[in-house]
Amino acid sequence: MLAPREIDEYILPNERRVIRVRTHWVVMLNDLTQTALVIGLLTFADTKMNSPALHTIIWYIELVAVLRLAIFVAEWWVERLVITDKRVMKAGGIITHRLDMMPLGKVTDLTFSRTFTGRLMGYGHMRFESVGQKQGLENITFAPQPEEIYEALTEPIFGDKGQTRSHRLPKPKRAAWGR
Repeated sequence: MLAPREIDEYILPNERRVIRVRTHWVVMLNDLTQTALVIGLLTFADTKMNSPALHTIIWYIELVAVLRLAIFVAEWWVERLVITDKRVMKAGGIITHRLDMMPLGKVTDLTFSRTFTGRLMGYGHMRFESVGQKQGLENITFAPQPEEIYEALTEPIFGDKGQTRSHRLPKPKRAAWGR
């Protein structure tokens, strides 16, 4: 009843799933750091005080911090990004389930960016622009395997149908330095 629906249930019979990923784990880094700091500071304060009542209060505050982190991890775990040959879908939510969707036929421009940190950690950001009204899915942030996702997005929009670009290109030649 409270379990989120599997995102594959939203794929239509005439659609083909191209890629399915979870948001990059780096999105949880801020929450993980906050939880570690709260637990570290409270544990340090607990060692300096000898009050049993204060020890109990600190223990409960630390428990709340860990439960908060567990909720963020669970929300990250159920959030999925699926790209089919016809649309992009992002589903998530534990109690309140949400599904954002953008038909690939409406995409007129796709902006792909990777920060220095994104290149080091292996994630990227994508922004969709479309004709007409505002769509439900405009940004994909912290996408893992960004080159694969970018190619999976651009091929149905701008490329030949039925064959991906990577199969037609010859392998790149290595530069011969010093010759």
